[in-house]
Amino acid sequence: MSEAIDAVVIGAGVVGLAVGRALARSGREVVVLEKAAAIGTETSSRNSEVVHAGIYYTPGSLKAHLCVRGRELLYRYCDSKGIEFRRCGKLIVAVTSEQCVQLETLETTARANGVHDLRRIEGAELRRMEPELIGAAALLSPSTGILDSHAMMLALQGDLEDAGGHVALHAAVEAGRYAGRTVRLTVSGDGETTDLEAGVVVNAAGLYADRVARAIADVPDGGDVPPLHYAKGNYFTYQGRSPFSHLVYPLPEEGGLGIHATLDLAGRTRFGPDVEWSETVDYTLDATRADAFYAAVRRYWPRLEDGALAPAYVGVRPKLSGPGESPADFRVSRAGEPGGATIVHLFGIESPGLTSALALADHVLERIDG
Repeated sequence: MSEAIDAVVIGAGVVGLAVGRALARSGREVVVLEKAAAIGTETSSRNSEVVHAGIYYTPGSLKAHLCVRGRELLYRYCDSKGIEFRRCGKLIVAVTSEQCVQLETLETTARANGVHDLRRIEGAELRRMEPELIGAAALLSPSTGILDSHAMMLALQGDLEDAGGHVALHAAVEAGRYAGRTVRLTVSGDGETTDLEAGVVVNAAGLYADRVARAIADVPDGGDVPPLHYAKGNYFTYQGRSPFSHLVYPLPEEGGLGIHATLDLAGRTRFGPDVEWSETVDYTLDATRADAFYAAVRRYWPRLEDGALAPAYVGVRPKLSGPGESPADFRVSRAGEPGGATIVHLFGIESPGLTSALALADHVLERIDG
């Protein structure tokens, strides 16, 4: 069987749902295809659920712009929808005086990105704020927070459906072909194969965005498909009462932001993620990595007791930069020809993808309509 529709979004994570919502609210008939049995089962549900301020990213980059814009959109959206969130704030800690110069660099970058509410905290005040921490100084980011990411995705899906859109589960894109005014997709699921034709296709497949892009053949000006690098991140839960009232981050490291302490909305503390490069999408948690967690956390919380960390879960980040490479920006690639169908590929949508989701959806809509 064959069906025609205005727009198809591939992937029902938080970004795919946000894009689908934006397209449906623009008046298009939209379906969001998801190969899994539920929405948001991979990167969108295997992260720290942190609303980032926009501190770390290269000034002028998509990550910087969309994070800062997305943060405000996200807080307003959660407030309007009754989605639970908390602006608990974050401390980025320089453990030694030698590391303080890195705090200055981060603060300069944040200001260039439009983040003007950071405050430098020196040792004595830091100890009053968080008595369990050790550190020479820290940056306080009051606009950093946490949210219920699953409730957010359900709200986005509800908005999409209220605007006439639809989410199709067990719907995997097997192949596609550019056909001038439309893109023809072959979609399989539940023992059936369906051919979909759409004038707009958005590839928001996250960990599999490169594979989906390669499956769609004969795209004019399609450009190259970048390889994705999988950064596996392990999380461990602290089994005692939370020692912190803020999120606590060390200084950034290669591939990530360091093994940090985050809170959930119930007040429990978890540590992670670390960075473990992988050739495959692998959600197996290696409990032996706890030794490295104890060592990393004790640099800023020396009172962490033996045996207090329990394995929690694993997330995988789709990165455009591999081991030893400088951090890469989000990549939004538009392909097609004038008067023909439009394809937009979203590559390397890792952190701060959750924070940026609503702003990224607006950006994709501008690329389609522009």
